[in-house]
Amino acid sequence: MAPELGPIAAVILAGGKGERLGGTNKALLEIGGRPLIERALAAVAGCEPILVAVGPTGFAPPAGRAIADLPCDYAGPLAGLAAAIDALADTSAAWLLSLTVDTPFFPADFLARAVALAPRADCVMGCYGTQDYPTNALWRLAAVRDLPAGLRAGTAPHSLKRLAGGLRTARLDYAALRDDDPFLNVNTPQDLANLTLRAARADGR
Repeated sequence: MAPELGPIAAVILAGGKGERLGGTNKALLEIGGRPLIERALAAVAGCEPILVAVGPTGFAPPAGRAIADLPCDYAGPLAGLAAAIDALADTSAAWLLSLTVDTPFFPADFLARAVALAPRADCVMGCYGTQDYPTNALWRLAAVRDLPAGLRAGTAPHSLKRLAGGLRTARLDYAALRDDDPFLNVNTPQDLANLTLRAARADGR
């Protein structure tokens, strides 16, 4: 894929505890009759390798390679991204596509659009208007290769937003492309209900 950029790997960030959903594993929640993990795997089809950052959950994905967080004091999406970067150290991957497992409407054309912006950036971040989504982004591995060491040493930034803020980051804004935010994710029961309704409308039900 995209040989002008080099090989593109992917990581699905699936290590969240789902605390606001009663401790439910978000990856197994269904929207539109499909588990969120299946939707995420479909969104990164064609990337190689496909990693699934499962954090402390012990979740076994139906496809892709599960990876645990690095032993450090960091957690959340930043830890998942760092674990993926560490796992790719001995591979030929030059770029890493990240997305959260609970983003059921991740745009099918995101990677193609991000690739077009990538030559002038170290990070291409999904956005909708003024809302940034650094969990959904394309990362130049050469620019973030020191992140795992930073986590181990305790010197890394404490969020993906701060990480992206220190890089040449291009905003890929979908507000100009569509009327609904494709990066909305499932954090609460209300989010789940809203996105389930959105899927039903899209399917004509």
